[in-house]
Amino acid sequence: MNQNSQTQQSEKMQSPSIQQADIVVALDIGTTKVSAVVGRKNILGNIEVIGYGKVISDGVIRGVVSNIDKTAKAVADAIDQAEKTSRQEIQTVYVGIAGQHIRSIMHQGVLYRSEPRKEITREDVDKLIQDMYKIALPPGDQILHVIPQEFMVDEEEGVTDPIGMTGSRLQSNFHIITGNISAASNITKCLEKAGVTVSGMMLEPLASAQSVLSSDEKEAGVVLVDIGGGTTDVTIYHEGIIRYTSVIPLGGNIITKDIKSGCSVTLEQAEKLKVRFGSALSEEIIDNRIITIPGLMGREPKEISEKNLARIIQARVQEIFDYVMWDIHRSGFENKLVGGIVLTGGGSLLKNIDLLAEYQTGLAARIGNPAEYLSSYYSDELSSPIYATSLGLLMEGMKSVELPAPDKRNVANKVFDLEDQDIPVMEEVRELVYADEKNEEGWFNRMVNNGYKSVRKFFEANPDSEF
Repeated sequence: MNQNSQTQQSEKMQSPSIQQADIVVALDIGTTKVSAVVGRKNILGNIEVIGYGKVISDGVIRGVVSNIDKTAKAVADAIDQAEKTSRQEIQTVYVGIAGQHIRSIMHQGVLYRSEPRKEITREDVDKLIQDMYKIALPPGDQILHVIPQEFMVDEEEGVTDPIGMTGSRLQSNFHIITGNISAASNITKCLEKAGVTVSGMMLEPLASAQSVLSSDEKEAGVVLVDIGGGTTDVTIYHEGIIRYTSVIPLGGNIITKDIKSGCSVTLEQAEKLKVRFGSALSEEIIDNRIITIPGLMGREPKEISEKNLARIIQARVQEIFDYVMWDIHRSGFENKLVGGIVLTGGGSLLKNIDLLAEYQTGLAARIGNPAEYLSSYYSDELSSPIYATSLGLLMEGMKSVELPAPDKRNVANKVFDLEDQDIPVMEEVRELVYADEKNEEGWFNRMVNNGYKSVRKFFEANPDSEF
């Protein structure tokens, strides 16, 4: 291929196209940032990120949209960045929902079967789940997720999968997550103003759990603490099932405001102090450095002790973990959390916050980084806990994407990934490698069969010979 052909091929591949069916876009509308991540399944079935965008969020307070126009602009800017990096035209997104309005309730459902000798089918389980959407809720609330716990078939308890069993009564306890109708409606309006539609909506703590928690941790019992800008989400898993969800109205922004007030600096300076020099544990500050902050409008510089900065941060983080411990105690799984506590979200980037979590809760703690397969170009940045929710939404959206069955007749084209017609594929080679439309025997099969026949003929003619 000449140089001109290569240039044309490159330009062709870089031009934006309509969003493909196997492309999923995850949108995380947070208090501090709006991020859009574009991904697809590669040939091995793993998720591959092909582009992303991130902008400062303006118009979201504690995870809830408070200004539709400002949020819509932030969403549009994030999607525009994602379109440029992915070279895809984005039309639909899989979005997360969060906020203080999120509630969780437990409810029991029963399905009586007229033909108990017939096996329980997927339709029976789906009918039992759909019945939960009919329960009475407070005005203004709607059901976001219905998550079954253990099932019971007649008198058989602790059934995880009842499909295939027989019985007259199918029963289950459900973990039902509800949210405010107006909050979900405002998210939809923002996306419409940004020029995209909603393909799915998911609770953000559940999305974060998808990307940072292992199946072993969920089975053993684990607490996921997602520390965002405006809120902190608490999610408890045990025996592989979500058992408890809660939203704490405190996050990283309140820590920044504490630094602003305690150190008498601007909000921007407080954020920089938190990110660059902040620590959640003042006892770990050995070398008590002095941080110099430039004065405003020619005023004298301000000096701040690193240990005093850590004390301000530690006081607020301890308060957050007090709320976490209260939620753990309230859930009833206080003594069943073998997997300990997993911290994620932007707030988990605070230095020594995992150590403080261990001291405060008595549980083993770790920082949860997204563990999904990422392309090398994006892995360094997207492996941060900041993108845990975005990648979890991407993983959830990918569940509906099916890879097409590999067509061996097109292997030659797939190996070269040819869109340029300047390189011909010789028909003679194609006939040698693959069988034709009539499923005739290919050359490799003919070679194996002929060899087998020759060896068999030799041993039949010489039965006493040693090979």
